[in-house]
Amino acid sequence: MPDIVVMFFLLGLLSGLVKSDLTIPKAAYDVLSLLLMLTIGLKGGMALHGNVGWHLLLEMGAVTLLGIAIPLILFPLLLKVVRLSLADSASFTAHYGSVSAGTFAVAFAYAESQQMTIGGQVTLYLVLLELPAILIGLLLFRHFSRESGGSGTTTALIHEALTNRGVILLVGGVVIGWMYGPLEGAVVTDLYMTAFKGVLALFLLEMGLVAADALSKVRLDKIRVVIFAMVAPSLLGLAGLFTGKMLGLPDGSVLILASLTASASYIAAPVAVRTAIPKADIGLAMLASLGITFPFNVLIGIPLYHSWLI
Repeated sequence: MPDIVVMFFLLGLLSGLVKSDLTIPKAAYDVLSLLLMLTIGLKGGMALHGNVGWHLLLEMGAVTLLGIAIPLILFPLLLKVVRLSLADSASFTAHYGSVSAGTFAVAFAYAESQQMTIGGQVTLYLVLLELPAILIGLLLFRHFSRESGGSGTTTALIHEALTNRGVILLVGGVVIGWMYGPLEGAVVTDLYMTAFKGVLALFLLEMGLVAADALSKVRLDKIRVVIFAMVAPSLLGLAGLFTGKMLGLPDGSVLILASLTASASYIAAPVAVRTAIPKADIGLAMLASLGITFPFNVLIGIPLYHSWLI
């Protein structure tokens, strides 16, 4: 039996495919995503409480290098093999080089259900993998395009990437959790920890509805994009798994790192790309990342990456 939170994703997906009138109000979705980000940060911070040392620098450096390498490898493949335009190649580089907080939450819940050991620093992987990919995707477009057509300086892009609400809540949650730990902060954090799976279930219900809408827009002329969105997760997941094994991380951390590198952004990257690369087809990127790659990881990918560890 799959984890119960996955069933909520399937419920949303099925509801969307049969054209049900089931909807999650936008305000409710915003609250759910905020709670999810904050809880993930707090979980990581509390696990780091009393366990921070210099040994983490090598791990964080390796994950950052991975976050730089993946988009640099993806860009020429998207341009030459998938045959996307320059704007869409840069857009997909930002989306697929970056990561999905939703996939992270599902992988985290899965690893906990399997009683796998998870390092507290895994929450930081989200930030270390997300920011370089978005910046590299946008900078590659600016470098190869004579008329980028985008707005804002590189400094402004970096500021926007570092100050978006997801990064603020994740990093802020880590710092607060690390400062107070599971005992001193229990008066507040216990509520978030207890509600984590419930919040994740409702979040995935909405993601199922959105994924169904994206899948309804699949057309034969987008077959290369569909194939890429189905094949890329497993290959990118191998990169995360190899890196985690090389670093000697516990199996839970390796699984989460592999799941993250296999994922694609559908929150931070679209916002950044829409502003900086107006010629990019955001709908096409969302079709791939949220309509195909996200369901693949939630339903098939995460258990598959776990099997590679056994």
